[in-house]
Amino acid sequence: MNPLSIFLGLLLMGIGLAMFLPAYRLQQAIARPFPKHFSKILRKNIPHYLKMPADLQLQLKRLIRQFLHEKKFIGCDGFIITDEVKVTIAGKASLLLLNRPSLVYPDLKMILVYPSAFIVPRIEMGSGGVVTHSNQTLSGESWSDGRVILAWDHIQQNKSNLPDGHDVVLHEFAHQLDSESGRTNGAPQMSTAHYRHWSEVLSAEFALLQQAADHQVKSALDYYGATSPAEFFAVATETFFQKTEQMARYHPALFEQFRAYYQVDPRDWN
Repeated sequence: MNPLSIFLGLLLMGIGLAMFLPAYRLQQAIARPFPKHFSKILRKNIPHYLKMPADLQLQLKRLIRQFLHEKKFIGCDGFIITDEVKVTIAGKASLLLLNRPSLVYPDLKMILVYPSAFIVPRIEMGSGGVVTHSNQTLSGESWSDGRVILAWDHIQQNKSNLPDGHDVVLHEFAHQLDSESGRTNGAPQMSTAHYRHWSEVLSAEFALLQQAADHQVKSALDYYGATSPAEFFAVATETFFQKTEQMARYHPALFEQFRAYYQVDPRDWN
């Protein structure tokens, strides 16, 4: 065998090994027993978990193991990343993936966690080309470059057994799902047939929420969802998981679209 053939053979072996190792390591991570203290964290911080059937609990644990294997957590402003932080965020994010043949946020690389609300500089171009600089205080933000940013104190506020319809983790990870279609526009990846009905229902419900916000009419959905189709999808996702009964009662068509998309019915967990 000539040196070139040997070199090409070794190169192909190296490429094959490089492709095989990540999948092997992922399978090893998923196959490990779920730590008992992780389950304790889920019971404490994710009220849905205890009410789920056993098969969904097992799904959730598998998704959490994959999430923790693939994503990097970074503490900001001196915040210390603990198992509670990682498992709580991974658990809430994984709720959106149950029963769905989807990857675990393939474009997401890291989660940055602040101890509390963080300040983000903004630059806006106004009429006449006037540039305005300002600071905005946020509890969460989702980026298309592989980052999600969260405030831990707001996550802790969302672990109550009496949800108020707000959950910053569900909100920001809904944006991640939305962006997987290539645009963050309130239309995540789905079949063409589903998208036609989705577009009709969500456009109508978005207009209704805008009217409710303009006239301060009470709604099961937060007015923030009226700011854009992308925010409407994220807010409606929060409502679907956090104020399920109200959404099903007052927005039945919208509820059915989200039930079909997320492939779960949180009413079964109540």
